[in-house]
This record gives sequence, structure tokens and C-alpha cells, in this order.
Amino acid sequence: MSRDVDPILLEMFKNGFEAVADEMALILMRTAHSPIVRDAMDFSTALCDAAGQNLAQGLTTPMHLGSFHDAMRHLIGEYGADIADGDVFIGNDPYLASGQHLPDIYVIQPIFHAGTIHGWAATIAHHVDVGGLVPGSNSLSAVEIHQEGLRLPFVKLYRAGRPDPVVTRLIAANVRTPDQVLGDIEAQVAAAHAGARGLVAMIDRHGAQTIAAYGAALHDYAERLARAAIRAIPDGTYRFEDHIDGLGDNPQPVLFRLALTVAGEEVTADWTGTAPQVRGGINAPISFCKSNVYAALRSVMGADVPNCHGYTRPIHVVAPEASVLNCTYPAPCGARGITGYRIVDCVFGALAQAVPDKVAADGAGGSTLPSFSGRIDGRTFVFSECVMGVWGATSEHDGQEGVPHMASNQANVPIETIEADYPIRIERYGLVADSGGPGRNRGGLAVLREYRMLADDIFFGVRSDKVIHPPHGLQGGRAGTPASNLLERSGGLRILPAMPTTPFLLQTGEVYRHVMAGGGGFGSALERAPDRVREDVLDGRVSRSHARDAYGVVITADGTLDEEATTALRSRMAPRTATPRQTGRETRA
Repeated sequence: MSRDVDPILLEMFKNGFEAVADEMALILMRTAHSPIVRDAMDFSTALCDAAGQNLAQGLTTPMHLGSFHDAMRHLIGEYGADIADGDVFIGNDPYLASGQHLPDIYVIQPIFHAGTIHGWAATIAHHVDVGGLVPGSNSLSAVEIHQEGLRLPFVKLYRAGRPDPVVTRLIAANVRTPDQVLGDIEAQVAAAHAGARGLVAMIDRHGAQTIAAYGAALHDYAERLARAAIRAIPDGTYRFEDHIDGLGDNPQPVLFRLALTVAGEEVTADWTGTAPQVRGGINAPISFCKSNVYAALRSVMGADVPNCHGYTRPIHVVAPEASVLNCTYPAPCGARGITGYRIVDCVFGALAQAVPDKVAADGAGGSTLPSFSGRIDGRTFVFSECVMGVWGATSEHDGQEGVPHMASNQANVPIETIEADYPIRIERYGLVADSGGPGRNRGGLAVLREYRMLADDIFFGVRSDKVIHPPHGLQGGRAGTPASNLLERSGGLRILPAMPTTPFLLQTGEVYRHVMAGGGGFGSALERAPDRVREDVLDGRVSRSHARDAYGVVITADGTLDEEATTALRSRMAPRTATPRQTGRETRA
């Protein structure tokens, strides 16, 4: 650290930048109109320096945050000197604004002080609808981005402090729920205004030169800590493959192939060999690919590493053009979230070979995104939520339940909110016994959620995964149970694929039932302490038959552990069950 940088002041400014970004996040959440922003918290905030590099991130969605830098470079490069105090920019297009997918809309404000730009207040939020083929704008059947909804290059939403009504009218005319969409955009504007006020207050107190100098020092400090964390990972190339189940009734698996190379204090994620972009909405722009790689690697660094642009400098991402991880125009990407989750899962699968104690076994594969839409009292409603979530086990503990994938940091919408605002009743919401992958530490139990329709002609679509490829375990831990989608209709039950490309119209009384995948286990199930298995049986997490078949633990009808029978059973099971590690999709070169 330079002698000109006071470490106490550096820490103070780091916390100050973070406080501004967190205030932005709280304002956005508290003023948002739609449940997917207000309750599911599918949004992010960042405070950037004058060059558009993140100084701090709000405590929001990791898979968003690493993309701010590309969006800022795009905006600054396009507008150059045509930026005035009070301007607010809006954009969402992956090809015209370095966006992620059309429902994620950036609202960004330059921060002026004494006539000069000293930073940027940046927000991104998932909007409940931006038009396109299907309500919710997460079309899996789209074959080009023009079918997915309203495309916005970066344009000025506000000019010198005055809103542009033409832009507002254009947005309102192209979405199904204009009140919610425009309300959420105004929440983003309010958050951006707060970010600008926060940074200006810091400049007023400490001076612009000091703020700029300590912003630069923060990037350098984060880079040094990130390099030290990477040096602690053994050098080598760690290879991992995973899949998305695929699209439609006859899905073709979408291959992800990663070679993660650690060389000294730098790391390269090379996705050569990953599937080409597909004719469906799960393609990811390169900015989104990089963002998820950054998030995964940041999670194995220490908590003291600042969440600013500097920590990404030693991380390099290679993704072939026209692949599912670096799509080219006009590929659709409305449902690209599932691809981001799989990016993180692959990085964890590779890291598990190098630092197994720092990563979890495979989880539910990210959120499930059901969408419902219809008409009430002459008005269109659209309800989408991100159903969370289950983690795999770690070397230290069982898999967590009712939590988001680490790339999302979001939440399930409360049942009371759904039932108060929409003609939907949540019939069941809970955990599924025997679904966690057996292991020394057990995978988290699958989450079940059932939706009963209380009106006719309700559009329904869903994006899920892990129906065909269930979550794998680590170090001999076994896989969790696969996910499932089921429609209960007047004509009987219908099993749906992970990502049906044909939407459905549901009628009163019909039920959509989703079960997420169970998390993978860690370590051999025969190494799990019998008393822990008994506790799971008493808690209803594991049945007596599953305890016997998977763990070799015999629990009597009254809940007592039969130690003698358990010892004998485990002795018979050991040769065929206890393997040193599960290697199905892990290799190291």
C-alpha cells in the first residue's frame, strides 16, 4: 500500500461507499411496486467511480453486479461529452446497451460536482413485464430477441433533471403492466438520486481529489487481496462439465464445459467446448457470463476483500462467440438466468477439486421462475416469482434450505402477498422428506410449492431445471433427487419438462405443483453419525426406510436407534457403497 494512503481512511471510505450503495438498495426495495422487485428482491445497485468502475455494491444480486462495468463502458463510450448534470439514462438491450436480458432494465445517473462527473449511481431491476411473446417476458420459445419485448439502447430518461415523457409513453405502450413497470423505474430513479446525494456529500466533506484517490486505492487494495486469495489455490487446470436439461418436450441437454486454470495469482475461466447458442431464450451475453464467474470466485475469497472492480482484475474469462455463454445478435436471452446459475455451479465443480472445503456440493440449480397472467376487472395482471432454494452439503454442515442460490441472493414472495393480489392460492409450501443427497453431511431438502388457480384463462409458463440432471454430490456424497413440474387438471395429471416451450391456459381449480431438486451430499453416507440420522428421522426429514437404505442406519418404530443392527448393516453395505469420491463430472488435468 502506498505511503500516501492512510489505511484507516481507506477503510472509512470503503464503508462510506458501501453505505451509499446499500442505501440505494433499501430505497429501491421500499419504493418498488412489483412483488418481483419489492419482495423477491430481484434488483441490484452499485456506486461507480468516474470511469464506471464499481466502488461498492449493494447487498443484492451477485449475478447482476459484475455486469455494471460493461454497461458503464458502453454508456460512457456512446455518449461521451453529451452528458449533463441531472441526466438519467435507461437501457436494457444485450446488444445495444451491454444488458443481460430485456426484463433487467438499467437506470443510471451521472454524479456531478462543480460541473464535473465524479461517479455514477447505477441500478438494475428485473421488471415484471417488458412485452414480447409471453407475459413476464421470459419466453423460452423465442428464436430471436425481437420476439422478447421492448429493446432499449441507452437513452435519456431524464434530461438535465426533467423527465422525458416520450420515453415514458413508449415504455408504457409496450408492456402489459405499465403501472408496475413505470413505478419500479421511478423507484430506480429515486435510488439513483440517493446514490448521487451520498457521493456528493462525501465530496463536500473530504474533497473531490481525496475521494478519487481513495477510490483508486480501493481498487488496488481489492486487487492485492484477490491475488493473495488466488495464490492460496493450488496451481493447475481443473475441468468440469455440467448441463442444462434443455428446452421443450424433447429436451436436448445443453453442455457447459469449463477449464479453470489457476496460475500463480491469476485465474482463467475458459469455456471452450460449451454448447453453441440455441434457438430459445437461455442464451447469455458475455457480460453476464463474466459477472457469474466473478461472483463464484469472489465467494471463495475472504470477507475482507472489497466488492469493487479491483478484485476482478486477476480474473479472465474466455467464452467463444456464438456460444450459449457469449451469444451474438439476434439470439434471444430472456430466460438467461438459468445459464448464469450453471456458470457458477461449474466454477464450484472445478474449485471442488482444488479447495473442496470452500465449496458446497451441487444445489437446486438456481431459482425456478413460474409466471402467471390474466385479466381482473378489465386490467392485465402478471405475476412472476423466483422460487428459492436449496444448497448442497459442505465439508462442515448439511445443505441449507429455503435459501437462494449464491448467485441470486433473492427471496420467495410471501404467500400472503400472492393471495392478496392475485387469483392464486398457495396450497402447499414446505420441504420434501428423503430428497437431500445422502452423505456424511446431507444435502438440503427440496422445496415444494403448489399454486391453485382461482380464475379462468390464466396464462402459465415456467423456467426450471435439474429434472434430468439432478444435483451431484462431492467427495463420495450422493446426488439429490431431481426436480419435477406437475399440472393437476380436470383431464388428469400432466408431467411437464423443466422448460416447456408451449405455454398453458389454466382454469379455476387447476394446480401447478413444483418440487425443486434436493441438494447433493458431501462425503460417504456411511460416515454420517447414526445419531444424526436418527435426528433426521424424528424431524421428518428422512424416513425410516431411507435411513436404512441410504445410510445403513436402523431406526425402530418407536424412534430408537438399533446400534447392533446398524453396525451389521453398514458392514454389509460398505464394499458397494463407500467410494472414495464421486468423480462422474470432475476431472483434473
